[in-house]
Amino acid sequence: MDNITIIKDFMAKNSLRFLLVNATNEFLVEYNTLEENSRYKLTNFSGSTGEALVTPETIYLFVDGRYHIQADLEVNHDNITVVKLQTGQKYLPELIKKIPQDEVLGMFSKKNSQNKIEIISKSRKVKLLDSDPLDSEISRDNSSDVVLDEKYTGKSTAKKIGRISHHLSPDSAVYLTDLDEVSYLFNMRNFSQNYSAKIKAKALIFKDNAILFTQDKMQALDEFLKTVNKKVFVDKTSINGYDYKLLGNSAIPMKNNPVKLMKAKKTDAELEHLKNAFNRTDMAVSAIRDYIENNDNISEFDISQRLEEEFKRQGALGLSFKSIVAKDKNSALAHYSKCSKDEILEDGSLVLIDCGAYFEGGLATDITRVFVKGTPSPLQKKIYTTVLKAFLRAYNYTKTHTERPVMGFEIDKATHDFFNSQDLDGFVFNHGLGHGIGINVHEYPPNLSTGEIAKVNLEEGMCFSIEPGLYKEGFFGVRLENSCYYKDGQIHSFVHMNYENKLIDYGMMTEQEKEWLKEFEVK
Repeated sequence: MDNITIIKDFMAKNSLRFLLVNATNEFLVEYNTLEENSRYKLTNFSGSTGEALVTPETIYLFVDGRYHIQADLEVNHDNITVVKLQTGQKYLPELIKKIPQDEVLGMFSKKNSQNKIEIISKSRKVKLLDSDPLDSEISRDNSSDVVLDEKYTGKSTAKKIGRISHHLSPDSAVYLTDLDEVSYLFNMRNFSQNYSAKIKAKALIFKDNAILFTQDKMQALDEFLKTVNKKVFVDKTSINGYDYKLLGNSAIPMKNNPVKLMKAKKTDAELEHLKNAFNRTDMAVSAIRDYIENNDNISEFDISQRLEEEFKRQGALGLSFKSIVAKDKNSALAHYSKCSKDEILEDGSLVLIDCGAYFEGGLATDITRVFVKGTPSPLQKKIYTTVLKAFLRAYNYTKTHTERPVMGFEIDKATHDFFNSQDLDGFVFNHGLGHGIGINVHEYPPNLSTGEIAKVNLEEGMCFSIEPGLYKEGFFGVRLENSCYYKDGQIHSFVHMNYENKLIDYGMMTEQEKEWLKEFEVK
C-alpha cells in the first residue's frame, strides 16, 4: 500500500478531512532522518523543512524560498500542490487559509509544539492524534553518548544547571525537551547520527537535583510526567503537545527560556574550539578548490565524496549537515542535495559548495564557497562580485553603523536594500541573511532575517552565519557564507578562506569594498 493511501485510510478511520503531516520527530528536530520523516514519505520532498497539509482535493506542500525549485523537481504534481512561501511570508497563516472554518484539522501531538497547536486552535478546530501511521520503529540506543571535557565547554554541567536551579523553589521544576538545550546543559554529545551531535534525551531540573531521561527511559518519563506534583516550567515553542498534555495543570509556560540565551552566548573555550574547528574546515574546503582546479572529468558526487574525505583527514567526527555540491543550474537551488554522478564539471562550470562538520568539541561549522572550473563568464563574475559586495557590507555593518545594540534584522534589511539597488539580471535573493550556529548548525538566537525572531540584539559570544546569495532558475546561483561571532561590539569571522579571485570583477567594487576585502584576506 502506498503512503498516500495509508494516510487517507488513517484519516477516514479518524473521521478527518484535513491532516497536517510533519517533517520532524517527537523531539521536534529540524534535520530529521528521511526514515523518520513522514512528510518525505508522503510527498518525496527531501528538504529539511516544510510541512504537508492533506485535504480532500490535494496535498499542499509548504516550502520557503530555499526549496521552491527543489520541491517542484521532487514531487508528483498530480497529487501534490507546492505552496511557495515568499520572503517574510509566514507559514501558519497560509496553512490556516487552506482549512475551511467549520473543518477539523488533525495534528500529531508528538510532532507539533504546544505553541503551534495553540496558534492553530485559535481559528480552527484541532484533533490531536497520538500516533502517526507512517512512523517506523526507531532505535532507542544511547550507548554512543559521550561527555565533553570542560576544556571545550568552559563551564561544568553543575555550574550550568546551578544557574537554573538557583531560581527554582522546592515545589517547582523546569522541563527541557529541546535536544540542543539538553546536550548543552549536560555537556554531552552523540556523533553516531548523521548531521547531528545532539543526544536524544529530555531533562527535568529541580531545586536540588536534575534527572536526565535518555532514549531508553522515555516510557518511564511518560509515567513520571503524569505524577509529578510540582509546578513545571516549560517552553511551549519546544515542548510537543503530547508531553504538555501529560503534565496537565502542572505545566507553567516560561516567559523566557534561560537556556536559549545561555547556549547562544559562547564561552571563551567554545569560541577557541570553534576557531580551531573552522581553521580545519577552511583547510578541507581549500583542498577541494585545488581538487577542482587540478582534475578533469569530475562530478558533483566525486567532489562530495572527496570533501568528506578531507573533513575526516582534518579530524572531523561527522558532517554537520548534508553537503551541498551544486554545479551550474543546480546551484540555483539554494539547498540542492543530490550530488549527481552525471553532473560533470566542464570549462566554465560554476560549482557552489556549502558544507560543515563536527569536531571533538561538538559545535557545528558551516561555510559556503563558489568556484569556477577554467574561465568564468562575464555574468558569473558580475553576480559573484555583487554577492561579495553584499557580504562585505554586512560583515562590516558594525563598523559603518555605530549605534548599539545591533539586531540581526537591521543587517538583513540593509542587505536586501543593497540588492534592491542593483541590476541583478533576474537573479533573486530569496532567503534570510543568516542563522545562529551552535550544537545545531541552525541555532536561535541569533537570527538575521526579515522575521520577528531577528529583532533580537546581538550579544557577546553569539555565533551566526552571514550568507547573501543570488539565484536564477535555469542559470546558476552564488552564495558566499562566513560563520562569524560577535565580540567587543564587532563582528569577527571564524572563516578565513580567501574568495575566488578569478570570479571577482574589481571594477565593480568601491575603494572601501576593496579595502575591506584586503583586510579580510590578510588575516
